[in-house]
Order: sequence, then structure tokens, then C-alpha cells
Amino acid sequence: MAVKLRLRRMGKKKQPIYKVVAADARSPRDGKFLEAVGIYNPLTNPHTIDLKEDRVNYWLDNGAQPTDTVKSLLSQTGINLKRDIARRKLSDEKSEAMLKNWQSLKEASAQKKSGKKKKKADSQEAKTEEQTAS
Repeated sequence: MAVKLRLRRMGKKKQPIYKVVAADARSPRDGKFLEAVGIYNPLTNPHTIDLKEDRVNYWLDNGAQPTDTVKSLLSQTGINLKRDIARRKLSDEKSEAMLKNWQSLKEASAQKKSGKKKKKADSQEAKTEEQTAS
């Protein structure tokens, strides 16, 4: 049986919340699944990813293939990096340095994104003020 780690859509219309599940590759998107291993909410700012790392690792160790979106979520939470470090059998100092570097890059990109959003919001406010003034 081919197992995939994939998203199962839940929630209301226009308000999706996804469960990350381990499911048979032949079952439908919202159909039968083997185990729920996490939740992904794209509507919160920043989006929420809550995964059971030990269960995700269990399924990946037993041959489950993540979909592209789930692979991206695993990268964003750092699970892929931790698995790569474990696979390469790096020393504790190197592995901690890699994790700290990843954390700092993640924080820097989050600050950069929030800065862009603030600039965009400020420019939109200025446009609306100009329109109301004229």
C-alpha cells in the first residue's frame, strides 16, 4: 500500500482549515485516512502549522511520500532540516549551528515580509486619503 502525507480540507466555505494526514494514495482527498498527524491553517497571519513531529517522522521512515505542499510545510517547520541532520550524522555542535542559522534566516525573512506588508498598507492608506481629499 502506497502511503502519502497530504492535506485533507476541512472548515467552512471560503474558510479552509487542513488536516495533515497519512492516507492511502488511492483514497480520495477528503476520504478515508490512516492517521491525522497535524493541522494547517492558512488564514491566520502568519499561517499556523501544528505537526506531531514524531508521527510525521514515523510515516516518513516507513516510506510515506509527502505531497509538494506538505513537503513545503515540513520545510517551514524545520522537520526536513532535522531529518537531514540526523541522516548525515553530524556532530552536536554542527547540528546546533545549522539549526540556529535556520532559525535566524526564518526570523529575518519574517521581518522582511512584515516590512513589505506595512509599506503596502501605508501606501494604500495614502491613496485613500488622497481620494477622499479630492
